[in-house]
Amino acid sequence: MLQIGLTGGIGSGKSTVAKVFETLGIPVYYADDAAKKLMNTDEKLKQEIIKTFGSESYQKGILNRPYIASVVFADKEKLELLNSIVHPATIADSQDWVAAQKAPYIIREAALLFESGANTGLDYVIGVSAPLPLRLQRVMQRDGLSAEEIIQRINRQMDEEEKLKKCDFVICNDEQSLIIPPIVELDKKFRTSKKPA
Repeated sequence: MLQIGLTGGIGSGKSTVAKVFETLGIPVYYADDAAKKLMNTDEKLKQEIIKTFGSESYQKGILNRPYIASVVFADKEKLELLNSIVHPATIADSQDWVAAQKAPYIIREAALLFESGANTGLDYVIGVSAPLPLRLQRVMQRDGLSAEEIIQRINRQMDEEEKLKKCDFVICNDEQSLIIPPIVELDKKFRTSKKPA
């Protein structure tokens, strides 16, 4: 079974692309959602976060997201530290998920696919791109963040151009180009592809 990565910067619209693959019957593992869930359900992970970031990391057993965001997005080293704790747990969880799937291929969607090392073992990677003003607009509407806060987060991610160069395929999600035809083409390709040698 082929394993396909799907990535893109914040606000690029990778979840929209993932949902189209799901309508084609392809299972999608959403790494960011899984990480959020694991940070609330995996006791070992919770203890590690509390040990590293203090008891205020959790309120009544639930991750204190505003507190964690305020700590890690202001300090690159603390963000890397959080990622070094959460990524291995998420990668292990995704491997268990993949083992349970029965499909022509699966998709692993992750913003930090290359940064976390989650691209290891994937057969192909699809990148999703969108112009910066549109990305800002999407995230402001979705998360209620200011443009400055979003730029701060973008600056903590791998450079967009560098990320897309590492991808095997790129889908432009700029609300001008059609995204369904290239997804349908890729779906056909993946359903008939053998694992690359």
